[in-house]
Amino acid sequence: MASKTQTQAQALTERIQVDGDPVEAVLDHGTGELRWRSGDDDRRLFVESEMLGIEMKGMIITIRAFVDAPERCCFVSSSGRRVRRDFLLEMPSETSAMIWTERLKDCIDSLGRPKRLFIIVNPFGGKKVAPQIFQNEVRPLMEAAGILYTVQETNHRLHAQEIAQSMNLDQYDGIVCVSGDGILAEVVNGLLQREDWHTAIKMPLGIVPAGTSNGMAKSLLDSVGQVYSISNAAFSIIRGHTRKLDVASILQGEAQFFSVLMLTWGFMADVDIESEKYRWMGSARIGFYSLLRVMNLRKYHGCVKFVPAPGYELYGEPLCQDEISKDNPHMQESRGGSRVQHYHGPQTSLQGMEWRSINGPFVLVCLNNVPWPVEDVLLAPEAKFSDGYLDMTIIRDCPKTALLMMLLKMDEGDHVKSDYVMHLKVKALRLEPGQCVGNPKKGGIVDCDGEIIARGEDACSCHQQDSLMAYGPPIQVTVDKGLATIFSPRDVCGFESL
Repeated sequence: MASKTQTQAQALTERIQVDGDPVEAVLDHGTGELRWRSGDDDRRLFVESEMLGIEMKGMIITIRAFVDAPERCCFVSSSGRRVRRDFLLEMPSETSAMIWTERLKDCIDSLGRPKRLFIIVNPFGGKKVAPQIFQNEVRPLMEAAGILYTVQETNHRLHAQEIAQSMNLDQYDGIVCVSGDGILAEVVNGLLQREDWHTAIKMPLGIVPAGTSNGMAKSLLDSVGQVYSISNAAFSIIRGHTRKLDVASILQGEAQFFSVLMLTWGFMADVDIESEKYRWMGSARIGFYSLLRVMNLRKYHGCVKFVPAPGYELYGEPLCQDEISKDNPHMQESRGGSRVQHYHGPQTSLQGMEWRSINGPFVLVCLNNVPWPVEDVLLAPEAKFSDGYLDMTIIRDCPKTALLMMLLKMDEGDHVKSDYVMHLKVKALRLEPGQCVGNPKKGGIVDCDGEIIARGEDACSCHQQDSLMAYGPPIQVTVDKGLATIFSPRDVCGFESL
C-alpha cells in the first residue's frame, strides 16, 4: 500500500476556476483523473479515455477532450455518443499553471500514445468521401491530440501496398488507413513483402472507416461495446492501445496473398464483386444486390478440405495423408525458392495434421478472421482477432426463402442457428472451386479482402486486372497467429475483449 506521502505526491489539489466557475479541483496522477464539483454536480475527466491534449497560455490551461454527449444535447457528433469539448482551467498563478500542465502532460505521455502517424487516404473507395472524412473528422482530433502526421492519397490500385513496401518506418509510430478494408489489406501485403518484414509487420496499423466495406473498424469497436463511428475509430488510434491480429496466407504455387479480414467464394463473393456497378449507392449496394442474387441463386461444384480446430473434428469426412499430398505436392515447398527475403507464410508444417473434407455443391463458403466482414453483417459471431483460427461458414443446399431469412438475421449473427448453416473453426484449408451448377461454362469468384484472387470462366469482369491465382486448382489457406498489430479500442473499464 502506498504511504500517505506518496499518495499526496500523486494528487494536486487547488482552488481554481473551470469554465468560469470557482471550484476545488483535484488531479490524481495515480488514477489519471481530474475531478471537481460544479454546483450540485461532481465532474470528472479521465486522462486516458477522454483527454486529447492540453495547452497552456499564461494562467489558462485548455484541456481538449472527447467526452460523452450530454443528455438532450441538441448537437451530437458523428460518434452518436461523444463530442469534442474544451475545458478552460484558470489557475491562481502562472507557476501553478505550469505545475498542473506538466503533471497533465506526464499523465498523457505515460500512456504511450503515438506521436507521429503516416495516414493513407483512399479517395476512390465507397462514396469517394475519404478526403472529406479526414479533413472534417480525423484531422481535428489528431491536431487536438498534438499528433504529427503525414498524409498520402492513393492514386491507383495497389498504391497503398507500394507505399508500405518502400516507406521509412522508423519515422512513424503507426500507419492509419482512412478507407475501406481493402487498403488495410494492401498495407499488410506491402509490409510482408519487405526484406525487413520481421520488424515491419510489428508496426501498429489503424483503420478509420471511409469505404464500402468497413468490417475491421466495426469488429474492433463492437468487441468492446463501443458505437461504430468515424470519430470513435479515430480516437481509438489516438489512445494508442493495440492488439495482435492473425494473418492468413493464401497460396497457390508461387502466387501468394495475405489476408486479415475474410476469404469468400460463392454467394458472398458474387455479391461483393458484381455489385461494383452500384458503387454509387455506398454500403447499401450490398443489401440491394444480395436480394437480386437470391432471386437468381447460384450453386457451385467444388470441395473444401480443412484442418479442424479442437472441438470441430466431427465436421466433414476424414482424409488420408496421401489424398492431401497429391493435391499439390509443391504447395508448401515452393515458398522457399524466392531470392527476395519476404514473408512466406506460417512455418508450421501441415504434414501429419488431421484433414477432413466437405463436398459441394455450395451456395457459399466464407472464411472470417473477424466477426464483421462489413459493418451491417455479423457473419462470424465467434471469430477472434488472434486465436490462430479462421471461422468457416458453409451453406450448401438451401431454399431461397430460407436464405433470404438468414440474410435478414445476419445483422445480429442469428443466421448461424439455421439448420442450413455449417459454422466451424479451422487451422488450415484447401479450397477447390468448381463450375456453376447447371452452367458448366461459368466459374465463380474467389474474393479475399475485397481483392479478386481467382476468377472462373465467364465470371464478372468488372475488375479488368488479371487474377492472382488460377480458378480450379487448390487454393491453400494457413493462419499465422497474432502476426500483425492493430490499434484497438478499450472498453470503459480499460479492458479489451479477446
